[in-house]
Amino acid sequence: MNRPRTVWHHLLEDRKVRRNVWALGQFVLGLIVVILVFSVLFQVLAHLEGSRYSWITGFYWTLTTMTTLGYGDVVFVSDLGRVFSLVVLMTGIVTIFVVLPFTFIRYLYTPLVEAQLRKNTPREVPAGAEGHVIICAYNELAAGFLRLLEQEGIPYYVIEPDLETAAHLYLDGISVVVGEFDNRETYEALRADKARLVLANLDDPENTNIILTVREAAPETPIAALARMESAVEILELSGATHVLPLNRWLGEQLANRVNASHAQSHVLGRYQDLHIAELPVHMTPMEGKTIRETRLREAVGVNIVAVWQRGRLHPARPDMPLTPGSVPVVIGTAEQLEELDYLLTIYDYNPNPVPVIGAGPVGIAAVRSLERKDIPVHLIEKDPALYERARKVCRHVILGDATDPQVLIEAGIREAPSVVLTTSDDAMNIFLASHCRRMNPEMRIVSRITHERNIEAIHRAGADLVLGSASLGVQATFSLLKGRQLIVIGEGVDLFSTVLPASLQGKTLAESGIGARTSLTVVAIQQNGRFISNPSASTVLSEGSELLMFGDRQQRQKFSEVFSEEAH
Repeated sequence: MNRPRTVWHHLLEDRKVRRNVWALGQFVLGLIVVILVFSVLFQVLAHLEGSRYSWITGFYWTLTTMTTLGYGDVVFVSDLGRVFSLVVLMTGIVTIFVVLPFTFIRYLYTPLVEAQLRKNTPREVPAGAEGHVIICAYNELAAGFLRLLEQEGIPYYVIEPDLETAAHLYLDGISVVVGEFDNRETYEALRADKARLVLANLDDPENTNIILTVREAAPETPIAALARMESAVEILELSGATHVLPLNRWLGEQLANRVNASHAQSHVLGRYQDLHIAELPVHMTPMEGKTIRETRLREAVGVNIVAVWQRGRLHPARPDMPLTPGSVPVVIGTAEQLEELDYLLTIYDYNPNPVPVIGAGPVGIAAVRSLERKDIPVHLIEKDPALYERARKVCRHVILGDATDPQVLIEAGIREAPSVVLTTSDDAMNIFLASHCRRMNPEMRIVSRITHERNIEAIHRAGADLVLGSASLGVQATFSLLKGRQLIVIGEGVDLFSTVLPASLQGKTLAESGIGARTSLTVVAIQQNGRFISNPSASTVLSEGSELLMFGDRQQRQKFSEVFSEEAH
């Protein structure tokens, strides 16, 4: 009969742990040798002073002195003996109070805790688990996605092949399962056939392998796969992916959609039920210099301004908010209303000059193609000769040069351009270019890619008007698939989400709820009693079962949950 394996078995099987134990043993052995040497020297010095003590007394004196107990019952009277006492005392302070605790924690306690964590890290999901989401790797995209899953109360599991990394994720509160991406048994242990979705979020070759492996264990489970290269889209689909998300292409198109060029018109960001959400330029239109109330867009065509971008910040719309040349309102209306709005604005010329696009990577090329489909002239800047030659097949006007050189930007027409699109994968470079372009053309709209969420504030301060990242785009795209709705991309860190009205707000008016004042969220619509109320007034009564549609970032959404769930209790 096999005995159950304990944490000590896992410790002893770990080569690194065995090396640590050997190092700890060497330190303890060295400490014992030091105590023996000091005990012998004690006897020698005591003999010189004319005293005689037993060996037990010698060990006793050495240990009490090294540990700073110092009872004072055995002491030296000569200066040499007292100097020796000081040496023993200082050695004890360093070895016993500093080195020994560090060594014990580093070589024994920490490996023991880590081994315990590794032993406890799950290898399978609980029996009966279903309706969960399986994420194939923990990265920046996965971190953002699982935050949304947690807010929605949707169970998830992250696959991690490295036992030590999985243990640390488990310690951080992440629902992780140890397993290999290309092993069918991993997905059987994860009950993939009962899962709500499998997200393959690694590189294209690994995602292809994941899809084929999942299909062996779960032929019918939906699989969403990220495609880094455009050429991989068809391969992933043929492998069995239900949804393929070409993030680089989408990111380039989304950046291009935010460019202000040619004639003034609305740029549709997405649709929620029958309502379309769009951005609207203000510069060189009759709206410039007016307040939102004075634009009278609701009376003219029926659309409502629900928020306004101002220098990289999305602000809730207020009737008395002035619209500056740099303002970009977010409007909600039906398709017919937006068409009527575009008809009214098409007579107003915007800036017809070419739009510089910096970077000819996959995102930059996607942005160029999207702009040229709209007949917007583009000047593409690329410093890599190989990418330059490739880009010449796509773009009519490509400039070989470094965009940090002012002369290159001037050649690209930066001083007359309506917008510039920054698509490099280097956040520091995009931040520098945003500041550089803003200095050379204070009136232009700067649209930029960002890789790491931590750099959003910096690039906005540098002058970028709108920022988007592939990770957040992937999060929003995957979550939209999960919720069965169309992808709506407002801006980096800003999301459109719906939530059931908390019990604590039932029967209150929108003004009395204090949602905007207490969380800074923007309520753009309310669904109640079978009808959709766009841009509700402050006097709108919130009834039981209503659903709120709001704009906000992750912190604001978390604040909403904390404030109103606490009031409910």
